Amino acid sequence: MTEKTHYRKAFDSPYLSSADIVEPTVLTISEVLFEPDKTRRTKDAFNTAYFKEKEIRPDEAVKPMILNATNSKMVRQITGSPFLEDWQNVKVMICVERVKNRQEYVNGLRIYPAIIKKKILTPSQVESWERAKQSYLNTGSLEKVLAHVEMSPEDQERLTKECANAMA
Repeated sequence: MTEKTHYRKAFDSPYLSSADIVEPTVLTISEVLFEPDKTRRTKDAFNTAYFKEKEIRPDEAVKPMILNATNSKMVRQITGSPFLEDWQNVKVMICVERVKNRQEYVNGLRIYPAIIKKKILTPSQVESWERAKQSYLNTGSLEKVLAHVEMSPEDQERLTKECANAMA
């Protein structure tokens, strides 16, 4: 199948648009800056997300994305912080959806949490188990360990006990 060209490509926006996203795409926000509109169509400033990935597809650069109010609220929800400076190294999934813009419906970008399949960790995985224990001891947080792996409730309890014994 040959790639088709979206009519909006002709307008060459400096920002990511619905013409750039052909399927749900996972990108990593490297930072969000509050900065003036690069199109110079307005004097407004916007929350602008920049991404770690350099290409959205082979030979097609990733552009920064203006975060409207809806997408800004979603990134706040994903990160748990209302501060732009905390919106770094965040994996998000970007989709195209029909959204209402003033009086009409248009294709717009929506951000969602990226669904990342985590590995299941058990005590039988000795090296990984020791790394998880070290992480728990360093951060004092089971939640930080569970951000990277899945564990049964019994194994979570075991990890907590092993770390409590190590600290005693």
